[in-house]
Amino acid sequence: MKEAIRANKGFIAFLLLFGIFRTAVADWNPIPSASMRPNLLEGDVVFVNRLAYDVKIPLTDISLARTGEPRRGDVVTFSSPKDGTRLIKRIAALPGDTVEMRGERLLINGHQASYTVLGNSTERIDALGELAALHLREHSNEASYRIQVLPQVTAMRDFGPVTVPRDSYLMLGDNRDNSGDSRVFGTVPRALLIGRAEGILVSADIQGNWAPRTERIGMSLRSQ
Repeated sequence: MKEAIRANKGFIAFLLLFGIFRTAVADWNPIPSASMRPNLLEGDVVFVNRLAYDVKIPLTDISLARTGEPRRGDVVTFSSPKDGTRLIKRIAALPGDTVEMRGERLLINGHQASYTVLGNSTERIDALGELAALHLREHSNEASYRIQVLPQVTAMRDFGPVTVPRDSYLMLGDNRDNSGDSRVFGTVPRALLIGRAEGILVSADIQGNWAPRTERIGMSLRSQ
């Protein structure tokens, strides 16, 4: 055993350093579901900057230093406060914000977001088939990004008002009517944030013929 370790110590060191890099510096995250459509599609793989907000001890949620502050509109990965599953959503509200939704319209601190219609599309949901989808641009405070709504789906289009606790964030999926987010599991403590998703590394049509979607490679998630 010792001889095997000596013979492969370079490879073992590489694995250790690679593990530290992935858990403390940068990571990638495959997109398995439709909850972030239209900005992220099933089969996208996003680059995650783990140093965007905190320097953490590798393999832990312990922060050594803060490097930046999350902003409304950031797309982030985090551990679900419900069961620890890694999720990716958009920060809709910050600590101290009072948030509510009325008829799909987001209100933060009493100010209602404005919406621009971008166009129509479709989305297939296994139990329901092909459904109409409406693409909108949501302008909320300083953030602006695309969202999708599914008028034919029964969804939580009203909630709150709720006030976001200190050092916590309210997360929403861009696919508002097909996303399990803070409307389901509540706000997310900062300690559970993993990093900020910066852009798409690679993409393939995993629901079709697995063809690469080269037009999506390198797409930024900082402004949509």
